[in-house]
Amino acid sequence: MVRTGSASVATAGPTLAVVAREAGVSVPTASKVVNGREDVAPETRRRVTEALDRLGYVRRPRFDAARPPRLVDLVVHSLESSWSGAVLHGVEEAAHDAGLDVVVSAALSRTRAARPRRGWLDKLTVRGSAGVLFNLAELTESQFAWLDQHRIPFVMIDPVLEPPPGVVSVGAANWQGGVTATEHLLSLGHRHIAVVAGRRRTMCSSARVAGYRSALASAGVVHRPEYIRYGGFDEAVARHRMRELLDLPEPPTAVFVCSDRMALGVYEALAERGLRVPHDISVVGFDDLPESRWAAPALTTVRQPLAEMAATALRLLVRMMDGERPEGTRTELSTRLVERASTAPPRTRT
Repeated sequence: MVRTGSASVATAGPTLAVVAREAGVSVPTASKVVNGREDVAPETRRRVTEALDRLGYVRRPRFDAARPPRLVDLVVHSLESSWSGAVLHGVEEAAHDAGLDVVVSAALSRTRAARPRRGWLDKLTVRGSAGVLFNLAELTESQFAWLDQHRIPFVMIDPVLEPPPGVVSVGAANWQGGVTATEHLLSLGHRHIAVVAGRRRTMCSSARVAGYRSALASAGVVHRPEYIRYGGFDEAVARHRMRELLDLPEPPTAVFVCSDRMALGVYEALAERGLRVPHDISVVGFDDLPESRWAAPALTTVRQPLAEMAATALRLLVRMMDGERPEGTRTELSTRLVERASTAPPRTRT
Protein backbone atom coordinates (compact mmCIF):
# COMPACT_ATOMS: atom_id res chain seq x y z
CA MET A 1 0.00 0.00 0.00
CA VAL A 2 1.29 3.46 -0.90
CA ARG A 3 0.98 5.85 2.02
CA THR A 4 0.12 9.53 1.89
CA GLY A 5 2.19 10.15 4.99
CA SER A 6 0.33 8.47 7.80
CA ALA A 7 -0.33 5.21 9.56
CA SER A 8 -2.03 2.28 7.90
CA VAL A 9 -5.64 2.63 6.83
CA ALA A 10 -8.13 1.83 9.57
CA THR A 11 -11.79 0.98 9.29
CA ALA A 12 -14.21 3.79 8.59
CA GLY A 13 -15.40 5.79 11.57
CA PRO A 14 -18.94 5.97 12.91
CA THR A 15 -21.74 7.32 10.75
CA LEU A 16 -23.77 10.38 11.67
CA ALA A 17 -26.68 8.07 12.49
CA VAL A 18 -24.55 6.32 15.12
CA VAL A 19 -23.59 9.68 16.61
CA ALA A 20 -27.23 10.78 16.68
CA ARG A 21 -28.29 7.58 18.41
CA GLU A 22 -25.49 7.94 20.97
CA ALA A 23 -26.55 11.54 21.74
CA GLY A 24 -30.28 10.72 21.75
CA VAL A 25 -31.15 13.15 18.93
CA SER A 26 -32.31 12.95 15.35
CA VAL A 27 -29.86 12.68 12.45
CA PRO A 28 -30.85 16.17 11.12
CA THR A 29 -30.12 17.66 14.55
CA ALA A 30 -26.71 15.95 14.70
CA SER A 31 -26.04 17.24 11.17
CA LYS A 32 -26.78 20.81 12.30
CA VAL A 33 -24.17 20.54 15.05
CA VAL A 34 -21.56 19.09 12.70
CA ASN A 35 -22.15 21.90 10.22
CA GLY A 36 -22.01 24.66 12.84
CA ARG A 37 -25.68 25.67 12.61
CA GLU A 38 -26.89 27.99 15.37
CA ASP A 39 -30.47 26.72 15.66
CA VAL A 40 -29.63 24.00 18.21
CA ALA A 41 -30.26 24.19 21.95
CA PRO A 42 -27.05 24.48 24.05
CA GLU A 43 -27.73 21.26 25.97
CA THR A 44 -28.42 19.37 22.73
CA ARG A 45 -25.25 20.79 21.17
CA ARG A 46 -23.27 19.65 24.21
CA ARG A 47 -24.59 16.09 23.99
CA VAL A 48 -23.87 15.83 20.28
CA THR A 49 -20.39 17.36 20.64
CA GLU A 50 -19.52 14.91 23.42
CA ALA A 51 -20.75 12.03 21.26
CA LEU A 52 -18.63 13.29 18.34
CA ASP A 53 -15.56 13.36 20.56
CA ARG A 54 -16.30 10.03 22.18
CA LEU A 55 -16.87 8.21 18.91
CA GLY A 56 -14.15 9.99 16.92
CA TYR A 57 -16.51 11.14 14.17
CA VAL A 58 -15.13 13.39 11.41
CA ARG A 59 -17.00 14.76 8.42
CA ARG A 60 -16.11 13.16 5.11
CA PRO A 61 -14.30 15.34 2.56
CA ARG A 62 -16.08 16.91 -0.38
CA PHE A 63 -13.31 17.55 -2.87
CA ASP A 64 -14.24 18.68 -6.38
CA ALA A 65 -12.18 16.56 -8.76
CA ALA A 66 -12.90 18.96 -11.61
CA ARG A 67 -11.19 21.80 -9.71
CA PRO A 68 -8.02 20.48 -8.08
CA PRO A 69 -7.35 22.61 -4.99
CA ARG A 70 -4.16 24.67 -4.70
CA LEU A 71 -4.52 25.22 -1.00
CA VAL A 72 -2.52 23.67 1.84
CA ASP A 73 -2.95 23.90 5.60
CA LEU A 74 -0.20 24.67 8.10
CA VAL A 75 -1.15 23.63 11.63
CA VAL A 76 1.05 25.14 14.34
CA HIS A 77 1.12 24.94 18.12
CA SER A 78 0.94 28.70 18.61
CA LEU A 79 1.13 31.88 16.57
CA GLU A 80 2.80 33.77 19.40
CA SER A 81 6.29 32.25 19.45
CA SER A 82 9.34 33.17 17.41
CA TRP A 83 9.62 29.45 16.58
CA SER A 84 6.30 29.61 14.71
CA GLY A 85 7.43 32.82 13.02
CA ALA A 86 10.47 31.06 11.55
CA VAL A 87 8.33 28.14 10.38
CA LEU A 88 5.78 30.50 8.80
CA HIS A 89 8.55 32.34 6.97
CA GLY A 90 9.94 29.12 5.48
CA VAL A 91 6.53 27.81 4.43
CA GLU A 92 5.46 31.15 2.93
CA GLU A 93 8.52 31.43 0.71
CA ALA A 94 8.31 27.84 -0.53
CA ALA A 95 4.54 28.12 -1.09
CA HIS A 96 5.02 31.30 -3.13
CA ASP A 97 7.52 29.51 -5.36
CA ALA A 98 5.08 26.61 -5.79
CA GLY A 99 2.08 28.85 -6.54
CA LEU A 100 0.17 27.67 -3.46
CA ASP A 101 -1.98 29.45 -0.91
CA VAL A 102 -1.54 28.57 2.75
CA VAL A 103 -4.14 28.54 5.52
CA VAL A 104 -2.47 28.87 8.94
CA SER A 105 -4.25 27.45 11.98
CA ALA A 106 -3.27 27.46 15.64
CA ALA A 107 -5.41 24.34 15.89
CA LEU A 108 -3.39 22.40 18.43
CA SER A 109 -4.71 22.03 21.95
CA ARG A 110 -2.79 23.67 24.80
CA THR A 111 -2.66 20.46 26.82
CA ARG A 112 0.57 18.53 27.31
CA ALA A 113 -0.27 16.64 24.12
CA ALA A 114 -0.21 19.02 21.17
CA ARG A 115 -3.13 17.48 19.29
CA PRO A 116 -5.55 19.08 16.81
CA ARG A 117 -8.72 20.28 18.50
CA ARG A 118 -12.11 18.76 17.84
CA GLY A 119 -13.55 20.05 14.59
CA TRP A 120 -10.31 20.90 12.83
CA LEU A 121 -10.54 17.96 10.42
CA ASP A 122 -14.11 19.01 9.62
CA LYS A 123 -12.87 22.45 8.57
CA LEU A 124 -10.16 20.84 6.47
CA THR A 125 -12.78 19.01 4.41
CA VAL A 126 -14.83 22.18 3.89
CA ARG A 127 -11.79 24.09 2.58
CA GLY A 128 -10.81 21.24 0.30
CA SER A 129 -7.12 21.57 1.15
CA ALA A 130 -4.76 19.53 -0.99
CA GLY A 131 -2.37 18.73 1.86
CA VAL A 132 -1.34 19.54 5.42
CA LEU A 133 1.84 20.49 7.28
CA PHE A 134 1.86 19.75 11.02
CA ASN A 135 4.39 21.57 13.20
CA LEU A 136 5.23 20.16 16.66
CA ALA A 137 2.08 18.05 16.67
CA GLU A 138 0.98 14.79 18.26
CA LEU A 139 -1.72 13.11 16.18
CA THR A 140 -3.91 10.35 17.51
CA GLU A 141 -4.12 6.98 15.82
CA SER A 142 -7.60 7.78 14.53
CA GLN A 143 -6.42 11.10 13.05
CA PHE A 144 -3.54 9.38 11.24
CA ALA A 145 -6.00 6.79 9.95
CA TRP A 146 -8.51 9.44 8.81
CA LEU A 147 -5.89 11.34 6.79
CA ASP A 148 -4.66 8.11 5.24
CA GLN A 149 -8.16 6.82 4.51
CA HIS A 150 -9.06 9.98 2.63
CA ARG A 151 -5.70 10.18 0.85
CA ILE A 152 -4.81 13.60 2.18
CA PRO A 153 -1.02 13.95 1.97
CA PHE A 154 0.71 15.49 4.94
CA VAL A 155 4.20 16.10 6.31
CA MET A 156 5.18 16.56 9.94
CA ILE A 157 7.70 19.28 10.86
CA ASP A 158 9.69 18.27 13.95
CA PRO A 159 7.13 15.72 15.23
CA VAL A 160 6.90 15.45 18.99
CA LEU A 161 6.80 11.64 19.05
CA GLU A 162 8.18 9.02 16.70
CA PRO A 163 5.62 8.90 13.84
CA PRO A 164 4.12 5.60 12.68
CA PRO A 165 5.95 3.81 9.85
CA GLY A 166 5.51 5.54 6.51
CA VAL A 167 4.84 9.03 7.87
CA VAL A 168 6.95 11.69 6.15
CA SER A 169 8.69 14.11 8.51
CA VAL A 170 11.38 16.79 8.52
CA GLY A 171 13.54 17.68 11.49
CA ALA A 172 16.99 18.70 12.64
CA ALA A 173 20.01 16.53 13.42
CA ASN A 174 19.23 16.57 17.13
CA TRP A 175 21.70 13.87 18.15
CA GLN A 176 24.56 15.67 16.44
CA GLY A 177 23.42 18.94 17.98
CA GLY A 178 23.66 17.38 21.45
CA VAL A 179 27.15 16.13 20.62
CA THR A 180 28.25 19.56 19.35
CA ALA A 181 26.95 21.42 22.41
CA THR A 182 28.63 19.04 24.83
CA GLU A 183 31.90 18.92 22.91
CA HIS A 184 32.05 22.70 23.04
CA LEU A 185 31.78 22.67 26.83
CA LEU A 186 34.32 19.85 27.09
CA SER A 187 36.76 21.81 24.92
CA LEU A 188 36.58 24.68 27.42
CA GLY A 189 37.65 22.33 30.19
CA HIS A 190 34.29 21.51 31.78
CA ARG A 191 33.81 18.01 33.18
CA HIS A 192 30.79 18.62 35.41
CA ILE A 193 28.24 19.16 32.63
CA ALA A 194 24.50 18.83 33.19
CA VAL A 195 21.63 18.75 30.70
CA VAL A 196 18.13 20.19 31.10
CA ALA A 197 15.85 18.51 28.57
CA GLY A 198 12.20 18.52 27.57
CA ARG A 199 9.88 15.58 28.12
CA ARG A 200 11.72 12.27 28.25
CA ARG A 201 9.70 10.59 25.49
CA THR A 202 9.88 13.35 22.90
CA MET A 203 12.01 12.66 19.83
CA CYS A 204 14.17 15.76 20.04
CA SER A 205 14.81 15.50 23.79
CA SER A 206 15.85 11.87 23.71
CA ALA A 207 18.11 12.47 20.70
CA ARG A 208 19.80 15.55 22.22
CA VAL A 209 20.39 13.79 25.53
CA ALA A 210 21.77 10.77 23.66
CA GLY A 211 24.19 13.09 21.84
CA TYR A 212 25.22 14.64 25.16
CA ARG A 213 25.95 11.23 26.66
CA SER A 214 27.84 10.12 23.55
CA ALA A 215 30.10 13.17 23.65
CA LEU A 216 30.88 12.59 27.33
CA ALA A 217 31.70 8.94 26.66
CA SER A 218 33.99 9.83 23.76
CA ALA A 219 35.87 12.21 26.07
CA GLY A 220 36.19 9.55 28.76
CA VAL A 221 33.85 11.40 31.14
CA VAL A 222 31.40 9.17 32.99
CA HIS A 223 27.93 10.69 32.82
CA ARG A 224 26.24 11.34 36.15
CA PRO A 225 22.52 10.40 36.24
CA GLU A 226 21.76 13.26 38.65
CA TYR A 227 23.02 15.71 36.02
CA ILE A 228 20.24 14.73 33.56
CA ARG A 229 16.99 16.58 34.26
CA TYR A 230 13.82 16.20 32.18
CA GLY A 231 10.80 18.48 32.26
CA GLY A 232 9.05 20.38 29.49
CA PHE A 233 9.98 23.00 26.93
CA ASP A 234 8.96 25.73 29.31
CA GLU A 235 10.86 28.46 31.15
CA ALA A 236 9.23 27.77 34.53
CA VAL A 237 10.01 24.04 34.42
CA ALA A 238 13.60 24.72 33.33
CA ARG A 239 14.00 27.21 36.18
CA HIS A 240 12.89 24.54 38.65
CA ARG A 241 15.19 21.90 37.17
CA MET A 242 18.17 24.29 37.38
CA ARG A 243 17.42 24.92 41.04
CA GLU A 244 17.55 21.16 41.60
CA LEU A 245 20.95 20.98 39.93
CA LEU A 246 22.28 23.85 42.03
CA ASP A 247 21.14 22.06 45.19
CA LEU A 248 23.27 18.99 44.44
CA PRO A 249 26.31 18.37 46.69
CA GLU A 250 28.48 18.92 43.62
CA PRO A 251 26.59 21.21 41.22
CA PRO A 252 27.62 21.41 37.55
CA THR A 253 29.96 24.02 36.15
CA ALA A 254 28.12 24.01 32.81
CA VAL A 255 24.68 23.10 31.54
CA PHE A 256 23.38 22.17 28.10
CA VAL A 257 19.74 23.31 27.85
CA CYS A 258 17.65 21.69 25.12
CA SER A 259 15.91 24.88 23.97
CA ASP A 260 16.60 28.61 24.00
CA ARG A 261 13.32 29.29 25.76
CA MET A 262 14.29 26.89 28.54
CA ALA A 263 17.70 28.55 28.75
CA LEU A 264 15.99 31.80 29.75
CA GLY A 265 14.48 29.96 32.71
CA VAL A 266 17.93 28.63 33.60
CA TYR A 267 19.28 32.20 33.49
CA GLU A 268 16.57 33.22 35.97
CA ALA A 269 17.42 30.38 38.38
CA LEU A 270 21.09 31.33 38.31
CA ALA A 271 20.32 35.01 38.90
CA GLU A 272 18.20 34.05 41.92
CA ARG A 273 21.28 32.42 43.47
CA GLY A 274 23.54 35.35 42.63
CA LEU A 275 25.45 33.32 40.02
CA ARG A 276 26.79 34.90 36.85
CA VAL A 277 26.87 33.50 33.32
CA PRO A 278 29.51 32.45 32.27
CA HIS A 279 31.73 33.49 35.20
CA ASP A 280 30.15 30.97 37.60
CA ILE A 281 28.45 28.60 35.18
CA SER A 282 28.39 28.21 31.38
CA VAL A 283 25.13 27.74 29.46
CA VAL A 284 24.49 26.40 25.95
CA GLY A 285 21.01 26.47 24.39
CA PHE A 286 19.38 24.90 21.34
CA ASP A 287 17.40 26.53 18.48
CA ASP A 288 19.07 29.92 17.85
CA LEU A 289 15.83 31.87 18.20
CA PRO A 290 15.98 35.69 18.36
CA GLU A 291 15.73 35.42 22.16
CA SER A 292 19.19 33.85 22.26
CA ARG A 293 20.71 37.04 20.88
CA TRP A 294 18.69 39.29 23.19
CA ALA A 295 19.62 37.43 26.38
CA ALA A 296 22.23 38.95 28.70
CA PRO A 297 24.79 37.61 28.12
CA ALA A 298 24.01 36.53 24.57
CA LEU A 299 23.42 32.79 24.50
CA THR A 300 25.75 30.29 22.90
CA THR A 301 23.39 27.88 21.19
CA VAL A 302 22.97 25.14 18.61
CA ARG A 303 21.20 26.47 15.53
CA GLN A 304 18.57 24.33 13.92
CA PRO A 305 17.41 25.70 10.56
CA LEU A 306 13.70 26.15 11.28
CA ALA A 307 12.81 28.10 8.13
CA GLU A 308 14.73 25.64 5.97
CA MET A 309 13.02 22.71 7.70
CA ALA A 310 9.60 24.23 6.98
CA ALA A 311 10.46 24.99 3.34
CA THR A 312 11.77 21.44 2.84
CA ALA A 313 8.55 20.05 4.31
CA LEU A 314 6.45 22.16 1.94
CA ARG A 315 8.45 21.01 -1.08
CA LEU A 316 8.03 17.37 -0.03
CA LEU A 317 4.30 17.94 0.40
CA VAL A 318 4.03 19.38 -3.11
CA ARG A 319 5.70 16.27 -4.53
CA MET A 320 3.27 14.07 -2.61
CA MET A 321 0.32 16.14 -3.85
CA ASP A 322 1.58 15.45 -7.37
CA GLY A 323 1.53 11.73 -6.73
CA GLU A 324 5.22 11.19 -6.01
CA ARG A 325 6.49 9.13 -3.13
CA PRO A 326 9.55 10.49 -1.26
CA GLU A 327 12.59 8.22 -1.28
CA GLY A 328 12.72 8.25 2.52
CA THR A 329 10.29 9.13 5.28
CA ARG A 330 12.69 11.13 7.50
CA THR A 331 14.68 14.16 6.36
CA GLU A 332 17.17 15.71 8.79
CA LEU A 333 18.88 19.06 8.29
CA SER A 334 22.24 19.75 9.87
CA THR A 335 22.76 21.84 13.01
CA ARG A 336 25.72 24.02 13.97
CA LEU A 337 27.06 25.74 17.06
CA VAL A 338 26.71 29.52 17.33
CA GLU A 339 29.22 30.80 19.89
CA ARG A 340 28.31 33.89 21.87
CA ALA A 341 29.05 35.07 25.39
CA SER A 342 27.44 32.49 27.69
CA THR A 343 30.30 29.97 27.80
CA ALA A 344 33.82 30.17 29.26
CA PRO A 345 36.35 27.87 30.96
CA PRO A 346 35.29 26.73 34.43
CA ARG A 347 36.46 28.52 37.51
CA THR A 348 38.84 26.64 39.78
CA ARG A 349 36.78 25.16 42.60
CA THR A 350 37.87 25.68 46.19
